Amino acid sequence: MASALKTYGTLIGFVLVVVFFWIEIPDTFMTAKNWLNISQQVSMLAVVAFTMTIVMVMGDFDLSVGSMASFAGILAALAFRDGYGVWLGLALALVIGLAGGLLNGFLVAYVGILPFVATLGTLTVYSGLAFLVSGGKTIFGRDIPAAFSGFARSGIPLTETVSLPSLTIVATLVLFFVWFMLEQTAFGRRLYAIGGNMEAARLAGIRVKRLRFLAFGLSGLGAATAGLMYASRVASANPTQGSGLMLDAIAAVFLGMTMSEEGEPHVLATLIGVLILGVLGNGLTQMSIDSYVREVLIGSIIVLAVAMSSVGKTRS
Repeated sequence: MASALKTYGTLIGFVLVVVFFWIEIPDTFMTAKNWLNISQQVSMLAVVAFTMTIVMVMGDFDLSVGSMASFAGILAALAFRDGYGVWLGLALALVIGLAGGLLNGFLVAYVGILPFVATLGTLTVYSGLAFLVSGGKTIFGRDIPAAFSGFARSGIPLTETVSLPSLTIVATLVLFFVWFMLEQTAFGRRLYAIGGNMEAARLAGIRVKRLRFLAFGLSGLGAATAGLMYASRVASANPTQGSGLMLDAIAAVFLGMTMSEEGEPHVLATLIGVLILGVLGNGLTQMSIDSYVREVLIGSIIVLAVAMSSVGKTRS
């Protein structure tokens, strides 16, 4: 019983949240259209959380993902405004995201700065750069190409009235990529070995510094991808639009960790964490409940999930 509570407590919590909103708003909540809407709403968070999982597998954190998402969106929008075209703007943003993530990895792996300190510093740097290059202004209107903003509104038709959103497809592809890399490759197994015991992994011949360096690069790339998705969805870019992604992404990964016997991050478990946050946001919005209530509930759910996990660990 205790072991089941530890392993499935978060999943049970997710089901209870879904049942609650199904009862409270039966006419709209459990429709296919609403669930596809939820999938689109959480797609940016999902991409950040999935790539954050890569870093957290090693026991590290990346606090800079939100500011990097904002910075990447701003850079792409500025490139569009200056006439460089959609593809060049996208490439610029993704390259900057990768470079920013690799900078984080260099500071952590090769300079030896604690991940919390290093990425807290780069969080401020990337946020400051976003304000600097944009002048603190939102870029929108004619500066955003229709081909870019239209992507978020496109999708694959499922019925005459329902389509699978393009942003959901992107998030699903990222999910598959991260799952395959972590669970099916030597690279992923080595990351888990680093997270289990970094010194033992080093003595076993694993190139710990190089792998940490690359893992942070992937986290930065994921943050930039999410920033582009967000800018496409709202057809604009501003220096703060990714600010809420970091805490929610860490919360999603942490919720997923409570489902593991070893307390390890797994990307499919992270997906459950993302869905919990998405369902809460969607359900509370439909019930016209203050958005600040969501923050209280998220914190409470995290504490409850950890408590249930701890009970299961203690008794098993």
